[in-house]
Amino acid sequence: MSENNAVLTEKRDRVLLITLNRPDAMNSINGDLSHGLMAAIESLNTDSDLTAGVLTGAGRGFCAGMDLKAFARGEDIGPFMKFIKSGAEKPLIGAVEGFALAGGLELALTCDLLVAAEGVKLGIPEVGVGLYAAAGGLLRLPSRVGFSKAMEMAITADPITAEEAYNYGLVARLTEKGGAVEGALALAERIAQNAPLAVAASKKIIEATTQGLTEEELWALNTELQIPVFTSNDAREGPVAFAEKRPPNWTGT
Repeated sequence: MSENNAVLTEKRDRVLLITLNRPDAMNSINGDLSHGLMAAIESLNTDSDLTAGVLTGAGRGFCAGMDLKAFARGEDIGPFMKFIKSGAEKPLIGAVEGFALAGGLELALTCDLLVAAEGVKLGIPEVGVGLYAAAGGLLRLPSRVGFSKAMEMAITADPITAEEAYNYGLVARLTEKGGAVEGALALAERIAQNAPLAVAASKKIIEATTQGLTEEELWALNTELQIPVFTSNDAREGPVAFAEKRPPNWTGT
C-alpha cells in the first residue's frame, strides 16, 4: 500500500484500489487530494501488471466536491482538472457510498462504470449557490441519464438516488449499503481476467461513440487500434490458452 496525504492505493492482483482519504472533510477536493489522485491514476496507466482500477472514498461518502476553504487559499487542483478532462487509460470503476455531490459526482462521471450502494445520493447542486457544474458534469450527464433528466438535475439542483440512477443507466450495479467497494472490486476482477490491451482498446472505442465522431472517424479509430491488439503477444496467448484449456497468462504486450 502506498500513501499520499489524501489518497491511498493498494494493488490487488491486476486491480488498483484508489481511496480518497479525507473522511473528516467528506473527501472534498484540495491540493493534496488533487495531486494524490493524479499520481494514482498515472500508476494505473503505466503499470503493465494492472488492468483496471477502483476509485472510492473513505468514511461516509464518496466525495462532496470542492474544498472551498482550500480553494480560497489558492491550493493547486490542476491535476484534478487534468484527470477530469482525460480520465484513465484503463477501465476505472467508481464505488460510491453515501453521496457523490457537485464535483464529487463529476469525479464519479469520469469513471467508466459506477457501482453504488442503495440510498446513495447523486447530484449537481451548484446552481443553488450561484455556480454551475463546470468540471464536466453538464457535459457528461446527458449521455448517462438522457437529456431531460440531465436538464432537471442541472437546473433544479435536486439529487437522485442510486436506485433512480440505476434505472437511468448512470449506475451499472447496485449493492447493499456498505457493499459498493466489494461490488466494484468484483467487477474489476472480472474485467482483469481479460487481455489488457484488448480491454483498453474496447474502452477507448466505446468512449469515442459518445464524442460526436462520424462513423468514418469511428471506423478509422477501430482500424488504428486493431493492429497493435491483433498482433500482440496476448492475441497469440489467448487462443493457445483456450486450446490447452488453461487460464491465459496475459502480459499486456
